[in-house]
Amino acid sequence: MQDDKIQEALVEHLYRNAYGIVISNVTISLGVIYVLQGSIPASWLAPWAIAVYALTAARVLAARRFWKRPRTPGSLRGWAWLAAVFSWVSGLLWGMLTWIGFVPDQPHLFAFIVAILAGLVSGTIPSLSAFPPALVGSILATTIPVAARFTTMPGVVGDAYLFLLVCLIVINIYYGLIAYRTLHESIRLRLENVGLIGHLQEERDRAKAADHAKTRFLAAASHDLRQPIHALGLLVSTLSVLGQRGDVPGGQARSLAGSAKSIVGNLSGLLNALLDISRLDAGVVTVARETVDLGELFRNLRDEFADEAKARGLHWHVAQTTVLVDTDPMMLKRILDNLLSNAFRYTRRGGVLLGCRRRGELVEIQVWDTGSGIPEDQREAVFEEFVQLQNPARDRTQGLGLGLAIVRRTAELLGHPLKLASVTARGSMFSVAMPAVRMRLPPSPVESMPREHSAASIMIVDDERDVLDAMVRLLELEGYRVYAGQSAMDAQMAHAAAARIGAAPVDLIVADYRLKDDTTGVEAIHALNAYLGRSVPGIIVTGDTSPSRIKEATASGFRILHKPVSGEELRDAIAAVRSNNLLAGTDGLR
Repeated sequence: MQDDKIQEALVEHLYRNAYGIVISNVTISLGVIYVLQGSIPASWLAPWAIAVYALTAARVLAARRFWKRPRTPGSLRGWAWLAAVFSWVSGLLWGMLTWIGFVPDQPHLFAFIVAILAGLVSGTIPSLSAFPPALVGSILATTIPVAARFTTMPGVVGDAYLFLLVCLIVINIYYGLIAYRTLHESIRLRLENVGLIGHLQEERDRAKAADHAKTRFLAAASHDLRQPIHALGLLVSTLSVLGQRGDVPGGQARSLAGSAKSIVGNLSGLLNALLDISRLDAGVVTVARETVDLGELFRNLRDEFADEAKARGLHWHVAQTTVLVDTDPMMLKRILDNLLSNAFRYTRRGGVLLGCRRRGELVEIQVWDTGSGIPEDQREAVFEEFVQLQNPARDRTQGLGLGLAIVRRTAELLGHPLKLASVTARGSMFSVAMPAVRMRLPPSPVESMPREHSAASIMIVDDERDVLDAMVRLLELEGYRVYAGQSAMDAQMAHAAAARIGAAPVDLIVADYRLKDDTTGVEAIHALNAYLGRSVPGIIVTGDTSPSRIKEATASGFRILHKPVSGEELRDAIAAVRSNNLLAGTDGLR
């Protein structure tokens, strides 16, 4: 593509200089006619002048047609050779002057003609260097008749003229080829600069769009985060007022706790959705492909959404299938959960259909609804974060606007084509396609997990005092022995104090990822391992949703928990790490 553009620019340069050649031919030929008239027969000079002017007119017409007509890579070559033919004929006409204008008893006329021709030969470098055949052919066509004339001159004068002429030819061809390479390189650099400018403009526009999306994303996320936190704060204030009045009645306490749990659940849902997007953007989500039975998956989804369909008064139909596909079952389940949740949420009457169709070697899973549909100009926007076409008030009961963003990122990670078809006021169809599997694979054996063991001894590092105290209180209630501190050194000192009293084993280290003094939980775990003199398994707890931070934490190899972490999640993570450590044959838990 770039070579074609360079070729086009070179030919355009050739025809752009054609007008300068025309002007020089006209003016110089007038001077030649003025000097030679009366010295040579008009029957010789007139035909020469007519030929020069006819050729000049033809060049003008050709140049005008060149600029007016559309050009293709194939036609450009023809235009270049046409210009070369013009230059050859022109050079031949000027070279013939050494024969037409040769008067033996007026050597000054011959010297005048030779000087004119030397200037014309040198002038071909800037005007014809864009096309070397035109340049070299013009020089040779001009000088060959001159060289023939020099061979007819007696004595050393003709030989000297011939030698100088050869030097002129060689020098002009040499510098002409250098000029061609320089011109070619300058055009290439100019085109590259134009491409870079265009690329920079695209990147600038993309950065502006990203900045706009980030602003919209932060505004929506801030609103959706503030609302549950605001409600939770009011509940805590209510609980405080009730406590100041005396013992809180059990019924009110259970009601407030239920409300708080519901609010925290909504908050966790938003943070988990943000985390899903950040993990996908960070590239730390690992695809585990296996053969998935769509029939079994569809039956599970049918049962899962049956209550919601009944509550909304919608018809819910799942087509039966026995198709097997190659995909990640957890990721596919997440995609379909989000698509079905959206379908039920935005369908007021009618129903939702889940089914699949064969598309050659692929299977296309389709989710149909009879909702309000999506306008054509919004079908790309709905896959962006926090975009909800029918929820301008940000009602959280209608979702967070992150489901389709997660669907698109997950489908891209799996390499599963995602499609959307919609008709306004009639409904929409989302589909995701994946490879079909012809044969059912035998189920892989399931390893038996070790039984639960006694509570472990745990070192905890978290620079937030409130979080640290809450975690210590919870784990001690669970029966764990805890050595805690706001830094690795503090946790080490707590352990050393316990070790002076008696045995102080350490089976696990839990550390917040971002600690004070620009240290990380990974560094804290390594420091404590060095203090203990052995490798102890660790858990990293982080509230970061930045893709780069998530990637850094995941690269550590430790188990990652993302805030907010419930007591159940913390217990499960501790149990999982202990089990994995035992299966690996290490000496960690004792």
